[in-house]
Amino acid sequence: MSEERDGRTAADLIVECLLAEGVEVVFGIPGEENMRLTNALDDSPIRYVLTRHEQAASFMAEMYGRVTGKAGVVSATLGPGAINLQLGVADATTNSTPLVALSAQVGQFREYKESHQFVDLVSLFAPITQFSASVPSAAAVPEMLRRAFKTAQSERPGAVYLAVPEDVEVEAAPPTLKPLPLNVVHPEAPSASQVERAAAILREAKNPVLLAGHGAARNHAGAALARFAEHTGVAVATTFHGKGILPDDHPNSMGTIGFMRRDYANFGFDQADVIVAVGYELQEFDPVKINPDGDKQIIHIHRFAAEVDAHYSVAVGIEGDISASLDALREAVPARPPHTGAAKIRELVADELVRGQQDDRFPLSPQRIVADTRAALGRDDIVLVDTGAVKMWMARLYPTYAANTCLISNGLSTMGFALPGALGVHLARPDRRVLAVTGDGSFLMHSQEIETAVREHLPLTVLVWEDSGYGLIEWKMRLETGKVSNVRFANPEITQYAASFGATGYHVTQAADLLPTLRKALDDDGVSIVVAPVDYAENISLTDHLGALTDPL
Repeated sequence: MSEERDGRTAADLIVECLLAEGVEVVFGIPGEENMRLTNALDDSPIRYVLTRHEQAASFMAEMYGRVTGKAGVVSATLGPGAINLQLGVADATTNSTPLVALSAQVGQFREYKESHQFVDLVSLFAPITQFSASVPSAAAVPEMLRRAFKTAQSERPGAVYLAVPEDVEVEAAPPTLKPLPLNVVHPEAPSASQVERAAAILREAKNPVLLAGHGAARNHAGAALARFAEHTGVAVATTFHGKGILPDDHPNSMGTIGFMRRDYANFGFDQADVIVAVGYELQEFDPVKINPDGDKQIIHIHRFAAEVDAHYSVAVGIEGDISASLDALREAVPARPPHTGAAKIRELVADELVRGQQDDRFPLSPQRIVADTRAALGRDDIVLVDTGAVKMWMARLYPTYAANTCLISNGLSTMGFALPGALGVHLARPDRRVLAVTGDGSFLMHSQEIETAVREHLPLTVLVWEDSGYGLIEWKMRLETGKVSNVRFANPEITQYAASFGATGYHVTQAADLLPTLRKALDDDGVSIVVAPVDYAENISLTDHLGALTDPL
């Protein structure tokens, strides 16, 4: 215990509760109103990662929680520090990711009046969290910390916020106050009657398809999903968040759905009369794109009830353990031959990648960058894909073979999360190679965290798709208005910028150099920034091509 602290305080008790919850790392920036919590963390086994911006810290915690299933923890001071956490906190909630945010707050003796750096943080965080509260006393710490983690990590996961007033932080915590024992909420067994109702629909279905979402990935339902698909013959599409829950080279896979226009996988839903939605959540993807007339029967399999939507009218809902539900439903229906359209869709995607791999133009085509990125990474390595045109290309074309190995924000679709998020993922999965893929617009939003990676000796590889503009907005402007405005900007010389932080920068100058450069960067234990100039002329070519398709299956 630090000499500055006189006896055990609420700050010490908070750290004891974090340890009891299994917390190993906290991301953040300290302030004068939470310095005792920072000191207590420093005296504990918990690693404190000092970041350069609280928003970046929140993304680190979010991505840590995304790949572990345990709440990532982020800490900040009061006022502006806490407010800076809000984007990552909202991103975690909309992406159904467990996160616990702690911040300081002014003392309770001045919360009732206008006061320096005081804003009502609990009210600010309430709409973007599952639970937002202020810790009223040291005595409340064990119960409130336990509730925070239980809420964040239960199904449906999300973010939780706790404010710790500066007078509470220093309050004495007597020995009788101890962390509460953990209790884990386990999913229930599926209802036999609901399984039978769903089975009756599937027995009569002429062309059922399956949509797997984030809940399937979070609940490790990949093996049960594969068993179900192989037995029933259904073609399986995944959302952006569900990528990899069924490997993209599985015979029943028809890839990823969620592109802004009709893509190959959309055609797999056109003739479907039944959609089996497994772990799907509406914020991942608008169901109007696969059920425009609202006439398809939907079997909803998840740990919680479906949201209400005119295009997602559930015929049968099976709530409970997702794997157990899939196995029970599989056993209740006869076997069917495989869906013939899945192989054709895989072939169409594979052809795009092959053509891209052979495309030597410079600046590089998006397809070439995706193909070389896939070739540089192993099946279990992890790529984080930032928001922008880069997301559209990677989400639809990047072959993914395991859940949570291609991480995309598609709830809030937040720019700038990938670079800091990669640091959180590396700390959670130090045995994997981790790559952040980002556009140049997103890159500069949190490029200061290169210094964090260098200082913390965390291997970080970033691939920047450089086009000196906000490519996705330009793409949509061209499609929808025909006029492009206010999307172009200038970049620093990024390799020199990287070197100024002590990182290594690479600027690709011909197509043939990308793959060997990526491999070299990924094999380096340091921090590497790879810049790949991209030719986004392919954007309109792609949407024109897809718009002209009538029946590719």
